[in-house]
Amino acid sequence: MSHIEFANPWFLLLLALVPLMLLVRLLHRKKQNQALQMPSLSAFRSGDSWYRWMQPALYALRLLAISLLIIALARPRKIEISTHVRSDEGVDIMMVVDVSLSMLARDLKPTRLDALKSVAEDFVKKRQTDRIGVVIYSGSAVNTVPLTTDKSVLVQAVKDLDNDDNLIPGTAIGVGLATAINHLEHSQAKSKVVLLITDGGEDVNYYDSNAVYISPQEATKIAKEKGIKVYTIGIGTTDYVLPPIGAENIPQSKLKLDENLLKYIANNANGLYFRATDNERLKAIYEEINQLEKSKINETKYYDYTEYYRAFVVWAFILLCIEILCRTLIFKQLTE
Repeated sequence: MSHIEFANPWFLLLLALVPLMLLVRLLHRKKQNQALQMPSLSAFRSGDSWYRWMQPALYALRLLAISLLIIALARPRKIEISTHVRSDEGVDIMMVVDVSLSMLARDLKPTRLDALKSVAEDFVKKRQTDRIGVVIYSGSAVNTVPLTTDKSVLVQAVKDLDNDDNLIPGTAIGVGLATAINHLEHSQAKSKVVLLITDGGEDVNYYDSNAVYISPQEATKIAKEKGIKVYTIGIGTTDYVLPPIGAENIPQSKLKLDENLLKYIANNANGLYFRATDNERLKAIYEEINQLEKSKINETKYYDYTEYYRAFVVWAFILLCIEILCRTLIFKQLTE
């Protein structure tokens, strides 16, 4: 951010003297006869037309030079202001997002997942100094973005959230939570937070027997032991909802949200449980969490000054030199 200012603006009051000087001169010329001046060149000895024209022009140069000197005294300058934001007590946040097929249901607009992506992107942009990471899960989980302050990477990761065919079908809330805890446990941040979003309950009927499984209760216990706060968000309505686009053959179904489980996780991990049944409520939830988890931010402003007074002094000097040269070399006082 930049703007122009005067370091000594009170000097600008002296500009009021310029029209006053002009007025005094006009009154003086009415009362007194002026000494005639004529060019030193013989070609102009026959008349005083040049004198009558040049005399006020030279005085105007003097007034302009005085005005420029006054402006120079006021010290016009350009200020470039840069701001450095630093957080001494930042928050490390892992967003744990359910990307199972049911998140493509259309009770939120246009879908549950799309509604979440919209508010999550806004949330990421507002957390200027915090490190944020992203975990996606259905029947298994993967950390798509480690903790980072690179907002462009995070925003793109949020935009890319989608049902992942590489993940095991189902809803393994405990595994998703444990994956986030694994990335937060070595964090040096004063506050460590998990935002866990789902539209269902623990469903591991298709869980890979070769993979490590951890229950939501066990993951919650670990989070509490490590001082990690968990906010849980249940998303979706209790009505029959339209199936995902492209899967219209799937009959309409009701939400199978396990609110008791989500409340258990939040209560035992020092967090809060929220329920989002529409887009506006989901947005309000993220705003509330944003207010609850504030970072202590130190903002330092740096000022870079570019001085312009020298240019005004130079031009004033040039104008005064022109006036003096004209009066000395071209005109002379009439002595006759």
